[in-house]
Amino acid sequence: MLNAKSEIPKDAFEPTSDNLPGRSSALTEMFRKALFRNRVQLLGGIVFAIVLPLLLRFGFDDVPISSSALSNAIVGSIFALISGFFFFRRLIDYPGTEGIAYAIPIFAATYGTVLIIFLFLRLDYSRYLFGASYILTVIWFTCISIAMVRLRRLRIGIVPGGTAATLLPLPSAEWHEIHDASQNTRHLYAIVADLDHNFSAEWERFITETAVSGTPVFDVKHLRETLTGRLEIERLSENTLGSLNPNDMYLKAKQAIDWLLALVVVTLLMPFFAIIALAIRLESRGPAIFRQKRMGYRGQIFTLYKFRTMRSEEDVVSDERDRAITKADDNRITRLGHFLRRTRIDELPQVLNILRGEMSWIGPRPEAVPLSMWYEKELPFYRYRHIVRPGISGWAQVMQGHVASPDEVLEKLHYDFYYIKNFSPWLDVLIVLKTIRTMLTGFGAR
Repeated sequence: MLNAKSEIPKDAFEPTSDNLPGRSSALTEMFRKALFRNRVQLLGGIVFAIVLPLLLRFGFDDVPISSSALSNAIVGSIFALISGFFFFRRLIDYPGTEGIAYAIPIFAATYGTVLIIFLFLRLDYSRYLFGASYILTVIWFTCISIAMVRLRRLRIGIVPGGTAATLLPLPSAEWHEIHDASQNTRHLYAIVADLDHNFSAEWERFITETAVSGTPVFDVKHLRETLTGRLEIERLSENTLGSLNPNDMYLKAKQAIDWLLALVVVTLLMPFFAIIALAIRLESRGPAIFRQKRMGYRGQIFTLYKFRTMRSEEDVVSDERDRAITKADDNRITRLGHFLRRTRIDELPQVLNILRGEMSWIGPRPEAVPLSMWYEKELPFYRYRHIVRPGISGWAQVMQGHVASPDEVLEKLHYDFYYIKNFSPWLDVLIVLKTIRTMLTGFGAR
């Protein structure tokens, strides 16, 4: 039996001349491969977003480098561009994430941070260069993202045996089934195999020779995880999850950041909360705040707070478990409730749960106690999701949306396991950006 690598290299999905569509000249192929290199993207961004506006404004010979305002703008722009590029590349490494949607907010954050430093330190800076640099940086990396999406089409061979054929429905690559161990794989970028399968000696030699020849060989589980953002496990194993416990240092740092941010939000939005509560009371009978017992961190039960979005009559649904499930077009939802759910404003009172240390801004969504107990009976390892604090938003919410049936919950569990395995500030930042998009589009709301 062959052993799988625990991780897939981050550059594993950069195209080669063999998997790019059409016939092109050697110069075109060189350009295409260079486009996917980090140093080319970064240096190109500096030239396009900093050097170019300088030349357009001052020409080749008259750039006033001695000007402190211009020097500060150049240094600040370079710092904002490089730090933004670092975040940009880290975020688009995650599945289902294309840089097209994230260039504006990421670089707005880095350029905005530099601008705050300028204002705080009262440093003079060239507004022309700094503003032009931000706009051109966004344009550059948006164009890079579009080009990467258009050119990144992978030809991946599937070795027969085990569960490798289950990848065929995934649209993320151009799959080629390998039927003969003597088949030439030079036209393929990589091959994938179920490395837990007991291959014959002939197929083991084929896989080994393919790897030795320089063609990447991926295990089906790790490739599926990389392409889908879901971690499907059959048994709890440190080899599957990387570690059964997430990074404890980041857990503590995240809790501190969560608490401080929640305190700021409560202080600033208290009048807004009062207006929403009044509107809820005017529309229908019952309290403005909905309270429900949820299963939380380390399996502890806590009371979750939300703005009430449904009629409060309990006789609408008699079964306790059915009352905890929100179905599509649920007739219990009020007119204002539909808006609050679509924009996720109904979740904001959970800042109180964050202040009490029961929740986080980002994490697996806490389930109602009856549902959680039901899921634990139906789904293996469901309780493992309680190893991190539940969140107002999470990876499953932004990737999948609202779920109710056991099959959907199992898929949601796979997203939760992916989040726990890849528990990091980078993934949390990405979820925040996806959550903002969700609030604007209403994806997954019920």
